[in-house]
Amino acid sequence: MLHAREIVIATGNLHKVAEVRAIMAQAGWTVLALSQVGAGDLAEPIEDGTTFAENARIKATEYARVIGRIVLADDSGLSVDALGGSPGIFSARWAGTGDTRESRDHANNEKLQRELGAKAGSDRSARFVCAMCLADADGTVLAETIGEFHGLIAHAPRGHNGFGYDPYFIVDSSGRTSAELSSDEKNARSHRGCAVRAMVKLLAHLRSLS
Repeated sequence: MLHAREIVIATGNLHKVAEVRAIMAQAGWTVLALSQVGAGDLAEPIEDGTTFAENARIKATEYARVIGRIVLADDSGLSVDALGGSPGIFSARWAGTGDTRESRDHANNEKLQRELGAKAGSDRSARFVCAMCLADADGTVLAETIGEFHGLIAHAPRGHNGFGYDPYFIVDSSGRTSAELSSDEKNARSHRGCAVRAMVKLLAHLRSLS
């Protein structure tokens, strides 16, 4: 268990792969995309959990069993207070339209603005949530973490260094959005960055037990 320092990340989202790889590389871990282990065309498991943590667990354990390698999976999304926590676990396909990731992102953000309407200030508070699960090659859960990133929803998009809801997510008093942060800034503060750093600590502990 964890004798090698290679982990496969169960996502087809190359933005996520890059974010996780950048952080884990600093701790000496090699993060491989599904395509790098010949699993890029695998059918995605059905994510029928009711929480981010449950869906991350489904992905990690099922992919690990199929490819026979240690797998890290995440489930993440946006939770908007004024919308009762929506879109939550449905963040990626909230609007229900779009044939590509970019078109889905556009439709999701349009729906977000419609739902929030004229709300302003703290009435547009939100947070990104990321749950992560690490599974052994036989599908055994090895570790789980969670991270959050708090902010406000902007009325108009700004920035190009991000994806999904990033251009609308205001992260600090300067009014910058997540998409206006540099990659290093985002990794240092984001929900995914927090979850990955917590996972790195757990990995160090697991290796000490190996």
